[in-house]
Amino acid sequence: MRKMMTAHVLNLPTNSNATTLVSCVSTTASSSALSPLSYSLLSTNQMDGSILLYPSPGRGHLASMVELGKHILDHHHSFSVTVLLLSTPPPDTHLIDAVSATHPSMTFHHLPAISLPNSDHLSSSPANFILSTFEIVRLHNPTLHENLVSLSKSSAVKAFVIDFFCNAAFGVSASLNIPTYYYFTSGASGLASFLYIPALQVKYPESFKDLNVPIQIPGFPPVSPRDMPMAISNRKLEVYSYFLETAVQMAKSTGLIVNTFDSFEASTLKALRDGLCVPDGATPPTYCVGPLVATGGGTKDGDERQECLVWLDSQPSRSVLFLSFGSMGVFSTRQLKEMAVGLERTEVRFLWVVRVPPPHDEARRMLAELEPRVHSFLPEGFVDRTRGRGMIVESWAPQVEVLSHGSVGGFVTHCGWNSVLEAVCHGVPMLAWPLYAEHKLNRVYLVEEMKLALSVTESEEDDGLVSAGELEERVNELMRSEKGRAIRDRVQAKQEAATAALSEGGSSLSALAELIRSIKARSSEVDVPDLVTSSLGVGGDLGSASTVTIST
Repeated sequence: MRKMMTAHVLNLPTNSNATTLVSCVSTTASSSALSPLSYSLLSTNQMDGSILLYPSPGRGHLASMVELGKHILDHHHSFSVTVLLLSTPPPDTHLIDAVSATHPSMTFHHLPAISLPNSDHLSSSPANFILSTFEIVRLHNPTLHENLVSLSKSSAVKAFVIDFFCNAAFGVSASLNIPTYYYFTSGASGLASFLYIPALQVKYPESFKDLNVPIQIPGFPPVSPRDMPMAISNRKLEVYSYFLETAVQMAKSTGLIVNTFDSFEASTLKALRDGLCVPDGATPPTYCVGPLVATGGGTKDGDERQECLVWLDSQPSRSVLFLSFGSMGVFSTRQLKEMAVGLERTEVRFLWVVRVPPPHDEARRMLAELEPRVHSFLPEGFVDRTRGRGMIVESWAPQVEVLSHGSVGGFVTHCGWNSVLEAVCHGVPMLAWPLYAEHKLNRVYLVEEMKLALSVTESEEDDGLVSAGELEERVNELMRSEKGRAIRDRVQAKQEAATAALSEGGSSLSALAELIRSIKARSSEVDVPDLVTSSLGVGGDLGSASTVTIST
């Protein structure tokens, strides 16, 4: 039996020039080959329409959204899936190429390049990255509108699924009457806290950074003000208003898709579904379709990255501590040296992904090398003294493959949600060391509610430094104590629950089926106005569903 690839020809505008894009959208069995003409003439009434995915910049967000698309295609073949990619900043081509090779029925469409204002404002530095992300998405709205209109002429657009940071696009899809779902790439606990921002603004008149009492969030343990994300801790910052508006808009959406599973975050999901997180209105349907994690298979820069897996092959079962802190995880030279000293003292086997310190780091500025190696920032002789029981990998390691390896017995993580789910799916206990974004909230839930991790303690007086002694104690506790073994047992129980959730009849596959029923039930008629204007001050910029005016 040959496989017949169903194809659509999509004519997508690129501001002034049209781009013709051919995409394979499903596979069915066929006993005879198709003529070339057949690919463009297959009846679209055999399809249920198209689902458009709109991820925000950042590898973790793109990877998670892509996993959602693959999940839909694997279980519901009658839909086509197109991923709309922002042109600025450039997306991860390595990831896109890898997915295109394994899932050719998923289309990737690059939105046309846009002109950016002052680059100092739209900075990719950690301090401004979140604000930049919201702004870049907003600036893409005019070209997004053009492409949504064009796509709707080629196929029935049944749903538009947007990332949390793509909130500005909600106004565009709402103006075209396209049902819009938010995909929250973090967990239900993070979703609950963000949906609750409008209520927190009423409940606490001060900025979170100025509070000295625990913050109460439905379904959540009490949260210290210092564990609230930096972006929402100060109400005077511009980025706070973006989060506030996003929380309001999410509550107006068709539905919320979450990368979690029902039994993983039970207390928070109960609060969400009881309507406690949106006390002044209705909470949209919540679909827990996870855990959606990459299956691995991608390598970067060839042999050096594979060397760590070969090294793991020679280590005893569950003996290795893996340390990795996400795509933006960098430390000062001082912190790296404290970590090295702590690891050396434990005598625990380790695999450590290390990046050079940021450009403003004093020790880095003193080096003459333009591209220094990480060894320059570690204690003298550290690599030689730990050779055999420890391995340093520069910048990147194949994390999924590492966590799935039988030699790995613990994971020091920044608590990014993808990393948390990958650890759970492979039964690896965690040591939580959050660095940015909502990761401190994730730590609170992981450590205090679910008890799937231990936590390092940062020094409040010393700029958040984790001392060598603190790391040594926590590592020994995770890898060698009864408390660590109890955490391992709980993580492995959640691993089994995750497998069950994604099995036939499991909660996540049932939620996906419910989501698909919701999408099929929605109108596929897209309203295409002759003129669209907005009150947001930028010509053609559609930024908020409540401020869009349609004139036909």
